[in-house]
Amino acid sequence: MRSRLNTLLFWGTFSSVTFQNAVLDRETTKIDELPSPRLYSETNVVMKGQNVSLFCSNENKSLQITYSLFRADKYLGTQSGTGEPVIFNVNISEAPDLGPYKCKAEVLQCVRYSREFNFTIVDPVTAPELSITVTQTETERHVTLLCISANGSLPISYTFFEKDVTISPAISKNRREPARFNFTKKNSGEEEEYRCEARNSLPNHTKYSLPVTVTSTGGGGCPFCLQLLLPGLLLLLMVTVLILALWILPKYKARKAMRDNVQRTAEDCREVGIYANVSNHQADGASVPGMEPRQCVCTAPDGKCSRHCPEAQGSALLWSEIQVVGPITPVPFLLPRGRRLPGDTLCHPHVPGGGTNRARSL
Repeated sequence: MRSRLNTLLFWGTFSSVTFQNAVLDRETTKIDELPSPRLYSETNVVMKGQNVSLFCSNENKSLQITYSLFRADKYLGTQSGTGEPVIFNVNISEAPDLGPYKCKAEVLQCVRYSREFNFTIVDPVTAPELSITVTQTETERHVTLLCISANGSLPISYTFFEKDVTISPAISKNRREPARFNFTKKNSGEEEEYRCEARNSLPNHTKYSLPVTVTSTGGGGCPFCLQLLLPGLLLLLMVTVLILALWILPKYKARKAMRDNVQRTAEDCREVGIYANVSNHQADGASVPGMEPRQCVCTAPDGKCSRHCPEAQGSALLWSEIQVVGPITPVPFLLPRGRRLPGDTLCHPHVPGGGTNRARSL
């Protein structure tokens, strides 16, 4: 009886050890089949300051694997998972944050490492500017579209749209220069709206220009009439001003010279247009009643003088009034000996028909 129990105990122990060894052999086989993990991200292009996620996974979906993330030689964290990838979140704020990153997968004493992964910082594009040049004929319209983004990491791809319909392929530019797209279409006489799109390798940062509307003048229209009209009006205005200046300036100079001449004549002509009639029968120097001296008044511009001349101090002159009309001629004025009036000459009217009318001292 006891020998039978010993036999059963022996076979039970043997079976248990055999089973454990089989399990260990199976686990060892699985570990030997553990491949290297895979480290990846949805994008390797990021903006400065952006938060991104790194995924670490393994093809072996049955083992409980411990994953660790490193940047260069710096340990960043550990997560465990079976089947599904684990996620590590990092922030890209400066150049060292770009990498390289590595993921370590560990099961028991078996360790595997992933390949290195690096990020690249890219500046996002800004809203592009669209410019349009249109040349119209009676039946066709020749359109040139130019689009450029002032900022953003190169290369930049541009695409043109008419309203919401794409009309061009993506045009890539490795230099900071506008993308050009030319096309010809029938002149429908309707307004058309265009815009362009700019994007670089940074995902989800596409920018669009403001829409530009092109107004058609219809068949036989003149698309540049307004552009030509303004320079034409300016040229006409300049010619008009020049003609007026050439026409008015000589007249203004002549009129100014006439005014200056009249002013000089008025200054020189202190005793012009004498209203006097000298009595030949009053040799004794008696004054003629009612013939008092009067102030001279001159109207020289038309060559006529009408004045009454003042009385000379201390002289015994006799005057009577006559009106003399005619060209003015300066003549000597005779005064009693030793007495003079201001000025050396007096304007004397020239009497038509010859001769002059002169005031003499008696």
